[in-house]
Amino acid sequence: MCQKKGIKEKESGGTSCEAHFCTQGLESYREALNSGTISGEVPDCVVTYGLLRSMPGLTGYFVPIPPKVAEAELSRSVVQEIERHEKTLAVLRSSFMAAETLYRTAQHDTGVPIESLKGTDVISQSLRLAVEVCKEELLTAQPGGGRSPALLAEALPRDLALVRRGVGQRTLYQHSVRSHQPTLAYIERVTAEGAEVRTLDEIFERVIICDRAVAFIPGIPERRTAALAVRHPGAVAFLVKVFDHMWERARPVSITPEQHRPDLLIDSVRSAMLRMVVTGHTDETIAGRLGMSSRTVSAHIKKVADVLGSRSRAELGYLIAQRRLLEQDELVGS
Repeated sequence: MCQKKGIKEKESGGTSCEAHFCTQGLESYREALNSGTISGEVPDCVVTYGLLRSMPGLTGYFVPIPPKVAEAELSRSVVQEIERHEKTLAVLRSSFMAAETLYRTAQHDTGVPIESLKGTDVISQSLRLAVEVCKEELLTAQPGGGRSPALLAEALPRDLALVRRGVGQRTLYQHSVRSHQPTLAYIERVTAEGAEVRTLDEIFERVIICDRAVAFIPGIPERRTAALAVRHPGAVAFLVKVFDHMWERARPVSITPEQHRPDLLIDSVRSAMLRMVVTGHTDETIAGRLGMSSRTVSAHIKKVADVLGSRSRAELGYLIAQRRLLEQDELVGS
């Protein structure tokens, strides 16, 4: 016999219908269909779920019921419960819609935490205004190697004025600027006034942070003509932490009168290159990430390949990994 299972209340609320017909139950239903009725003891499942119904006034006799009729009667309470939940959901959505309107109004009144800037002129003007009111600290990360002389000429008077009125400046560049004379000349001027400059093999992204209150990051899809001004305290704090993490790993740039060009840190740069060769990056990708030209990257990699006797890019990556060159303090010479 089938275990009797009907529509029951869940412990968590609501109804649960678990219809299961055993082999004996379906056989009894088939017999009732063929004969018009069936008598005697029948499995509980076909009675519970309404496929067989007792004949009025005749104890022990059952008539078959069309499955669609039995299903409709059994599911009526489930449909009613769904309708009840749908009404509750509609009321909830309607009620919270009024609250959402109030929330959006309050957000608008307190200022938008992320502002989209379109166009180089708009970005430049927004940056200038933010930097001009900087009172304590200006953090800048500039990937991509040496900067253009025009941009450096525009930035120098502004940055000198900032540092002279006591605004702390920390700037991150990539190692490749150590061979870029215009950028070095700029660094020499600002560091002489008290600014700090360090370099790193890779910088995750361009960012400018003023007084830990607003951060400017690239926008999408046109990165050169789109930017975002982020004022959300949590987002700005996160960007500051990322910057500080990079700063701790970076190396200071110090230019003395006797040393007009600091060391290029060629071992560090080559180490980064070789890591990317092992992971399968192309010269163009490596150049973009290290802020160097593809020609320079190709020249460095060729020197390493010649020393190791590599005949292909795949073999070079294998030899670098096999000889554990990236684990050594000094890589092969330039």
